[in-house]
Amino acid sequence: MNQLANQTAVVTGAGRGIGRTIALKFASEGADVVCVSRTLENSEKVAAEIRTLGHRAWAVSLDVSDSAAVATASQAILAEVGKVDILVNNAGVTRDGLLMRMSDADWDLVLNTNLRGAFAMTKAFTRSFLKQRSGRIINIASVIGLIGNAGQANYAASKAGLIGFTKSIARELASRGITVNAIAPGFIETDMTAALKEETKAELLKQIPLQSFGQSDDIAHAAVFLAGQGARYITGQILTVDGGMVM
Repeated sequence: MNQLANQTAVVTGAGRGIGRTIALKFASEGADVVCVSRTLENSEKVAAEIRTLGHRAWAVSLDVSDSAAVATASQAILAEVGKVDILVNNAGVTRDGLLMRMSDADWDLVLNTNLRGAFAMTKAFTRSFLKQRSGRIINIASVIGLIGNAGQANYAASKAGLIGFTKSIARELASRGITVNAIAPGFIETDMTAALKEETKAELLKQIPLQSFGQSDDIAHAAVFLAGQGARYITGQILTVDGGMVM
């Protein structure tokens, strides 16, 4: 039985990595998907994959840190698809560096994309969620937002902020039947982790009780759960998917 049949989801950062996997997993569970990424080519590739699964899909090119662009895009999306049931705020970037060497530009880029982007997207779709008295909002945070990491002050701040944002918005929207939760991935095998040196990977694995990196599928399965009927009574929660790193 498809858990997300007759649902429409908007997934940001859907052009690759975790976002792509979530978008495809949602489609495999019966959902139509609006694939949002900064690059239209990437979002269209994923949308095309979803269409081959027999579901509707739309490709949208959008810088989520641009509030005006988000407001315009959200109106166009709602006009096209009619109703959005699920919003996944996954778009994110990193610009790592020690604090003393971190530029204002690198700080602003990460905070604006990872945190302001989620704020802009959530705000843009909240009115329609309120009107229909239903909706699922899923924010992709990170264990780094819970424990911090040297050289990632900007990223940690953005993800810790996203966790606080999740809890606050969950309280605001709960009375209308809207749930807001976050997933905090640990170290997941993506393009970013693939670039790490082998000795770095070995050190990271020592921190993970399950002794392996996660897969993007692990995050997608968690997202399907939070979007589905089984999570009807869950809101304001942070689900860590990290192999036991943070206990």
